[in-house]
Amino acid sequence: MADAPYKLLVVDDDEFNRRIIARLLKKEDYTDVDMASNGREALEMIAKDNYDAIMLDIEMPEMDGYGVLEHLQKDMRLRQIPVIMISGVDETSSVIKCIEMGATDYLHKPIDPVLLRARLGACLDKKRMHDQQNGYVNQLREEKKRADQLLNVILPTAAANELMSSGRVPPRRYNNVAILFCDIVGFTEFCNSHSAEEVVSGLQSLFEACERITQKHGMEKIKTIGDEFMASSGLLTANSDPMLSAVACGLEMIEASRECEPPWEVRVGINSGPVVAGIVGHDKYQFDVWGDAVNLASRLTGAGGPGKLVVSMESWLGIQDTCDGRSLGRVALKGKGEMEIIEVYGLR
Repeated sequence: MADAPYKLLVVDDDEFNRRIIARLLKKEDYTDVDMASNGREALEMIAKDNYDAIMLDIEMPEMDGYGVLEHLQKDMRLRQIPVIMISGVDETSSVIKCIEMGATDYLHKPIDPVLLRARLGACLDKKRMHDQQNGYVNQLREEKKRADQLLNVILPTAAANELMSSGRVPPRRYNNVAILFCDIVGFTEFCNSHSAEEVVSGLQSLFEACERITQKHGMEKIKTIGDEFMASSGLLTANSDPMLSAVACGLEMIEASRECEPPWEVRVGINSGPVVAGIVGHDKYQFDVWGDAVNLASRLTGAGGPGKLVVSMESWLGIQDTCDGRSLGRVALKGKGEMEIIEVYGLR
C-alpha cells in the first residue's frame, strides 16, 4: 500500500489500458495519478509538474517510449524520475533496450497487481532515498555557504579566500603596509550615559560607515577593538601607494563619523612600515598584524585630538607632495619617547 502522497503519470495510447492501470494504482492507494495518451503529451505534462514515477508504454503515436526516455535522460533535472516500461509479452527485446536507455523497471501486459505493488514500491523507495540524499547534499552546501560567509566576516577577504582554497593562511612578513586606527573620542562617557542598545546601535552605525569607506579606498578591515576600528592598506591586496590610500580613507572617516546617528568625533592615527601578519587562535581564531608600525599607529591615534588625523614624520615624508599637513610639535609617545608628529588635514 502507498505510504506517501506520490504523484504518478501513466502514458499509454490505449484508453482501456490507462483506465485499468489507474484502477490498479487506486487499489494500492496511489490516488494522485495523471494520464497521457502519447509521448509528446507526456513530456508537456512532465515539464509543468513534478512526478515521482512514470509508467510508460513503448509503442505510441507521435512520440513513442524511446523518444520519451531519450528526452528524460538528456535533461539533468528529469533523468532521476523512475520510469517503469509497460510492454506486451512479445516486446522483451524492446524492454531490454529501454532498460539500457535508462528505464528503471518493466511490467508486462496484462499487469499483475502483485508485481505492480512490488516494482512500483521499489522504484519509489529508490526515488525517496535519492531525494533525501540530494536534500542532505543541498543542506551541506548551504551550511558551507554560511560558513564561508561567516569566514569573510571574521577575516579579510583575501585571507578568507586563501583559507578556503588551501586550508591555511601561512604567516608572512610584508614590507610596506599602512596601518590605520580610528578611535572614538569620549566613548566611555557615552557608554555611561546611554543604554546598551544605544551604545551598540551607535557603534554599528559608525563601523558600517568605516567598512564602506575602507572598501572604497582599497583597504582591508583587520578588526575592531572596543571602540577602535583597525584597517590596513597594501597588506593582502596590492596597492601602489598604501599610505596615501590610508590617509584618504582616514579623512573620509572623520567626515562620515559626524553624519552618523549619533554623530561621533573620531581621531585617526596612521603609520607605515614592515609588519608580520597571520592567523592566531584555535577556537576563535583571528587574523592579526604585528610590528613596530602597528604599535606606532596605535600610539599616534591617542596623540591626536578630536577630528584629527595624525602621522609620524617618517610617514609624512612619503606623502608630503600629495597632502596638506601641519606639525603638532614633538610629543611623548609611550615606548617611543618624544617624536614630531604631523596632522594631515587635506589632500592636494
